[in-house]
Amino acid sequence: MDESVAGSATRPRILLVDDEESILNSLRRLLRSQPYELVLADSGARALEIMAAQPVDLVISDARMPNMDGATLLARIHDLYPSTLRILLTGYADLDMITKAINEGRIYRYLSKPWNDEELTLTVRQALAFQHSERERQRLQVLAREQNQQLQQLNATLEKRVLARTSEVQQTADMLDLAYEELKRSYAVTAEVFSRMVEWRLPKDKQTNRAVIDLVRAWCKATQSDETDSRNLAMAAALHNIGKMGWTDGMMGAPADQLHHTERERYRGYPKQSESLLMTLEPMQDAARLILHHQERWDGSGFPDHLKGEAIPLGSRVLKLAVDFVELQHGLILERRLNSDEALLFIRKYAGRLYDPDLVEEFIRVCAEHLSDVTTGDPRVKALGTRELEAGMVLARNLNADNGMLLLNAGKVLSAALVEKLIGFEAMEGAKYSVFVKVPEEVSPLEQAT
Repeated sequence: MDESVAGSATRPRILLVDDEESILNSLRRLLRSQPYELVLADSGARALEIMAAQPVDLVISDARMPNMDGATLLARIHDLYPSTLRILLTGYADLDMITKAINEGRIYRYLSKPWNDEELTLTVRQALAFQHSERERQRLQVLAREQNQQLQQLNATLEKRVLARTSEVQQTADMLDLAYEELKRSYAVTAEVFSRMVEWRLPKDKQTNRAVIDLVRAWCKATQSDETDSRNLAMAAALHNIGKMGWTDGMMGAPADQLHHTERERYRGYPKQSESLLMTLEPMQDAARLILHHQERWDGSGFPDHLKGEAIPLGSRVLKLAVDFVELQHGLILERRLNSDEALLFIRKYAGRLYDPDLVEEFIRVCAEHLSDVTTGDPRVKALGTRELEAGMVLARNLNADNGMLLLNAGKVLSAALVEKLIGFEAMEGAKYSVFVKVPEEVSPLEQAT
């Protein structure tokens, strides 16, 4: 049987089932002051007739009734109307009845008779709130899937696609912003939706949110951060750049150090814009504060408030490390894309100026453990200029020219002639390379003798 859409347009409908009229009257007196529509049935058969004729949000049934007991009725309702919540009232210490109701009826709760009025009304309120939240969550998931499919099917010109996508994203953002007030428990899902919307504005090779989220989660796990701090930091990682939603496509993908004066002012305003968008959502306020300050610098030269040192929230300091590490590799900070090791060397170089010096080495260790292409965490690996190279050193990672051309493969053992060629090539290109090498371990005189 197809399930009808349950509930009144304005008030939840509750079906009370008991073969004793006095019990039904007691339940009705208790609940009639609440914003519910009450329907009464004196048997299981009558309850099923009512549910066949009209949608019901919640059923409260007595356990012991003639012909059809409460557990059987609730099991039948579960089969026919699975979204209708079910509560069992039992006046007996009947373990078999309760077990049957849980296993077959999938009940939300069971309460003993005589019931406590406060407990019963609170249970009903919580059950309906849970049901409403679950329906909203399902509705938003369907809507998000539909929006994603529509975006993927756009085949117009680039300008038309961008305009249509921006319009749909804005509509989705506005709708989710309003819906979120009623759906606070689903804020983590909402954060992921917002994060994906920001990613849609960027070319695939410039999309960074997923990498930033994974990195801060690895940090939280490695540092054993508590659940609340971990959740807030992950939320901040997902939504740190939502304030960029109104930027032009060109500005979205441009390196920060290549922006013009007017664009640079707009760039410096995005943390505040991100925080403003999120502060109206109570569960996101702590994450919004981390986002607001994630572009502050340890020496006080950052923005928007020029906070310095430990005045910057710890989560913001961690988020800056993660964001800069990922964006350096995607060409969103410098015009040249750095590899992961070069990005970590950049962070180490600016420890005490841009970054908290007490966090940098721990961050490098987390990156080395979490990412397969990081060699900086290995104490045997050094980043050297071409004139510092010596014969016998082994390349720890591929060496590429500035134009992306592969010069040498990882694992290559350097010879004196090869070092000279690298120095000459570097001079010819007008470049300056950082070469990641493993320095051979020194051999003791005793080992040489043997």
